[in-house]
Amino acid sequence: MLLQTTPLAAQGFAGLGADADGFAIPHPGAVLEFPADHGAHPDYRIEWWYLTATLKGDDGDPYGVQWTLFRSALRPDDGTGWQTPQLWMGHAAVTTRDQHHVAERLARGGIGQAGVTASPFAAWIDDWEMKAHPDTGISELTLSARGETFRYELALSAKGPLVLHGDQGYSVKSADGQASYYYSQPAYDVSGTLFLPDGPVEVTGQGWLDREWSTQPLSPDQTGWDWFSLSFDSGARMMGFQLRDSGAGYTSATWIGPDGQSQSFSDGALDVRPLKTERVSGRDIPMRWRVSLPDQGLDVEVAALNLNSWMDTSFPYWEGPVTISGSHSGQGYLEMTGYD
Repeated sequence: MLLQTTPLAAQGFAGLGADADGFAIPHPGAVLEFPADHGAHPDYRIEWWYLTATLKGDDGDPYGVQWTLFRSALRPDDGTGWQTPQLWMGHAAVTTRDQHHVAERLARGGIGQAGVTASPFAAWIDDWEMKAHPDTGISELTLSARGETFRYELALSAKGPLVLHGDQGYSVKSADGQASYYYSQPAYDVSGTLFLPDGPVEVTGQGWLDREWSTQPLSPDQTGWDWFSLSFDSGARMMGFQLRDSGAGYTSATWIGPDGQSQSFSDGALDVRPLKTERVSGRDIPMRWRVSLPDQGLDVEVAALNLNSWMDTSFPYWEGPVTISGSHSGQGYLEMTGYD
């Protein structure tokens, strides 16, 4: 989700398949280090801190929350003041059964308007903030954001270990070998308050934080992705994605047991197939999916809570909470990009 102003042909969704000379490239065998890797990596071109939460209100209704901070670099150095090449974009959303509230912020990092510190951890853009309690890494967080029609204030407490995707955090994205560094904290307990047009709602639920950075994570012919974070009533979880191209596409998955132990699955192990498409914001978008991971006995149907969870932002995409039924039950989040 680069902050480019003009889409370019054959460069993947949002330019993520474009060459970027001079930037660092992920390599297998690198060892992720914490808390340092909770912070920014300005020698890589793109990066994000991405939190989703599936919640239940004291009114009995389901809710979804998103908070995302993106960093995009114009050149591979940090710079100072207005001369910094680091650009920042924030997305926040609250989803209900019949409403989807969205806000976006844009910033330059060198003037303090947006940024990330690793220890103590804090990520912010304007008055939106994801912040850790002192000496807790990212295991204890507070989260806040606001838009014209909503605001939220949440507290998050991790109940499991960090999960490294792919090969110890080296996550391959294509048959050509494009890759990113990618880890998650998928097991937050969440509580707090949503402030909506009809009034405040106290909520509790589960949160999932994704961290990813790279320079060219897509091949030029990859036009978008379908990404699933699924939390099952059994206590297990799964992250899976399909990157779409002119052929069969590319898939990857991570299965996380109730004890937090994880197993990665490479291309072809995960199968995702659209079952029902709806017209959303002038686009035909799959709203019901069959997701299967035979090695774990998973065969489920994933359905959107609110069909109209369209993120009408600088790079528009669909993002919202989902329900899970079939061999496993539960709830999760789905992100779909590149649907024109």
